[in-house]
Amino acid sequence: MASEFEIIARYFTRPTTHTTLGVGDDGALIAPTPGQEMVISTDLLVEGTHFLADTDAEALGWKTLAVNISDLAAMGAQPRWALLAAVLPAPTSDWIEAFARGFFECANRYDIDLIGGDTTLGPRAFCVTILGEAPAGTALRRNGAQAGDSIWVSGWPGRAALGLAHLQGRTVLTEPLQGACLSALHRPQPRVELGLALRGIASAAIDVSDGLLADLGHILEQSTCAARLQIPGLPPAGLERDCLLAGGDDYELLFTAATSHDKEVAAIGNRLRLPLTRIGQITSGAPGELVVCDDGGSVITPEHRGFDHFE
Repeated sequence: MASEFEIIARYFTRPTTHTTLGVGDDGALIAPTPGQEMVISTDLLVEGTHFLADTDAEALGWKTLAVNISDLAAMGAQPRWALLAAVLPAPTSDWIEAFARGFFECANRYDIDLIGGDTTLGPRAFCVTILGEAPAGTALRRNGAQAGDSIWVSGWPGRAALGLAHLQGRTVLTEPLQGACLSALHRPQPRVELGLALRGIASAAIDVSDGLLADLGHILEQSTCAARLQIPGLPPAGLERDCLLAGGDDYELLFTAATSHDKEVAAIGNRLRLPLTRIGQITSGAPGELVVCDDGGSVITPEHRGFDHFE
């Protein structure tokens, strides 16, 4: 097995495009763009909690970076730099090479420089710190929702959780749905272009990582608002509904915007060729109150609201 420094040099040292000093020193040097604010986030992926032990290494490399990029997308930021800390259980060269290939495929797709990190021996886990930029005062936040705002979600929430249920034997999916759900689980697509387009339009935004209801709850908590959801085409009670409402790992964007922006939001979806679905409205009820209705308007009570690491 290669040494730690050989692993870094061979698999994780690549040319950079907007970095003064990258991998290889005690720290990186970056030069933020004048007039921009830095947006910084970090996420941890642990085997057995965030991914299965037999997950394809290349797909895992992609996902490790993509879930972090999603946090910047939710803030309307342009991703620029990343640091990767990896805990690896005596990895083989083939496994590391495949992981790095997936990681840098994602980095190249979103024009991100890997500028440093760390490796050590232990149970498999990965921690990325992601840095990006947004023009001063334009970053999207969670706390701006107002009564009357429309609630929107991008893409196809619930597919990743449905893909996981298939792998765990809790359901059997057939093609083409099986492929779409497994792709959503293993290779999430951070909605960077959408986040950038929502600057000055969205009043609040968050990425869907813990589940649609749980993450909407975070917006309501910080905005001291209530909400009423009526999701078009909501499946009947069962696994598919649970995955849509409470399944995590989607990394779609959930956001609110004044109703005066409804046509503009729809136009953004058309331009990006990305479904944007209006699923409800912010209301002036008790802070944090969330009412969920079926297609007919009848109130339903979901069994689960989302993922909690400590439950």
